[in-house]
Amino acid sequence: MSQSITGDKFHGIYPMLYAFFDQAGDLDREAMRRQVQCALAQGVHGIAVGGLATETNKLSTAERRSLMEWAAEDVDGQVPLSVTIAESNVAGQTAMAKLAADLGAAWVVLQPPPVRGATEAGLIEFYGAVADGAPLPVGIQNAPEYIGIGVSNAGFARLNERHPNVSILKAEGPATYISALAKDTGGAFTLFNGRNGMELVDSLRAGCHGMIPGVDACDRQVAIFEAMARGEEAAADRAFAEILPLLSFLMGSIDHLLCYGKRLTARRLGLGEVYDRVPAQQPTPFGLEVMQRWSKDLGDF
Repeated sequence: MSQSITGDKFHGIYPMLYAFFDQAGDLDREAMRRQVQCALAQGVHGIAVGGLATETNKLSTAERRSLMEWAAEDVDGQVPLSVTIAESNVAGQTAMAKLAADLGAAWVVLQPPPVRGATEAGLIEFYGAVADGAPLPVGIQNAPEYIGIGVSNAGFARLNERHPNVSILKAEGPATYISALAKDTGGAFTLFNGRNGMELVDSLRAGCHGMIPGVDACDRQVAIFEAMARGEEAAADRAFAEILPLLSFLMGSIDHLLCYGKRLTARRLGLGEVYDRVPAQQPTPFGLEVMQRWSKDLGDF
């Protein structure tokens, strides 16, 4: 690889927490605590909360604040905490960034506002305004496949020049995209990929410092990252090949991940029935059969 993947302050596997609900439809405090505790026990390098896998689009601002507070309490400074912010305006995102800092988060990730017709110039202005009021390093989630809008590589270079604290990108896409992004931005950003870690090893080779997958297979992904960091690429490739069918199945779409990834995680956490916040994709017998087939070697956390 062209760089040390552990050379940046923020690196490694940061699983994005799922939002677990109780039978009444409220956030389940104990399930969230267990999720963090089990992820930490697997040696994760950080914890992430508030993203698409946390079903942020189904949460109120008060619930987003609660999840941020709970995660900060449960992580308790053991690893860096990354908070994704999804408020729809500059004031809302700035306030959440300040709260994240007060709670001890290490960095924040901004989602674009829900305006499908937003121009790149408008997005850069939006992100820059939030970054100017944020007391933490700022990342941007660039996931046009899932969110519908994004920023070009050249646009990110301009954003960093104008607002240097925008220094992290959760740039979700194939490793070929990551490679071009790293080159076009001249190493200005700490790069993470998402997509449940489907291209983990090649993303690291392409210039990523880490991944933000789901919790479901984070133990295996930690081991793969550590093997890559030691230069044991052949071993990392073999370990990655073992879980790739599962990751590919889970990441059929965000709704698919929430349906099956959350249920797999619940199984490994030893939780009971998964309660969805409707509307939500429902599992099918065949889907559960596929999930079981490709996860049969994954025991409890």
